[in-house]
Amino acid sequence: MENEQILKIENIEKYYGSKSSLTKAINDISFTVDRGEYVAIMGASGSGKTTLLNCISTIDKVSAGHIYVGGRDITKLKGNALNRFRREELGFVFQDFNLLDTMTAYENIALALSIQGVKSQVIEERIKSISADLGIDEVLNKYPYQMSGGQKQRVAAARAIITDPKLVLADEPTGALDSKSAKMLLESFKYLNENIPATILMVTHDAFTASYAKRVIFIKDGRLFNEIIKGNKTRKEFFDDIISIVSLLGGDQSDAL
Repeated sequence: MENEQILKIENIEKYYGSKSSLTKAINDISFTVDRGEYVAIMGASGSGKTTLLNCISTIDKVSAGHIYVGGRDITKLKGNALNRFRREELGFVFQDFNLLDTMTAYENIALALSIQGVKSQVIEERIKSISADLGIDEVLNKYPYQMSGGQKQRVAAARAIITDPKLVLADEPTGALDSKSAKMLLESFKYLNENIPATILMVTHDAFTASYAKRVIFIKDGRLFNEIIKGNKTRKEFFDDIISIVSLLGGDQSDAL
């Protein structure tokens, strides 16, 4: 289906604190993400970008507004329905990998499918295919402590995508990686986005990381500040565009980058 809307954020707000000292972490944000899009969200520390991701991932609850994933209002989900939604519709890639130390890479990737009751033969076929795509065949039988940071993050990406989720959420996925590993992970994300195609929403403070996305949404003080689309630009041209908006965002420069 062309342009199927995967994510719809509708006038969401998030408050913290009491009436006397109310902090608006998110202040009336609305946007949509279509199937197959690769969107980065940028902003300085405290801009609300992580709060926004936490609300989409249902870790946090919105104070007002609605979030729809695949046409379903996820702000209304509770209990088992919420757990099922997280398990079946979302894939997660975190800054600190979140792999289980007592399991091999293969077992970490397989876990979500095992929970869903997928047959082991099917699991094996899927893992073979995705690990070839991500170049992690050689670490499938290793434990996390035996892998580099980049390998762990690509295993985490495989785990995120293996259940064929509607949406992959990545929170500062390159934050703990050196530049070579970061580039390999970003090339992997690009591959997954173009070939599966995975729909990716990624929060990052890093312009280089954001330049791999097809669209970048900038947030300032809990509100949408700007949005740019890559279109036919080279990644270098898009990177330059991102940098120019980051400088407009003001605040502490090192913070925003």
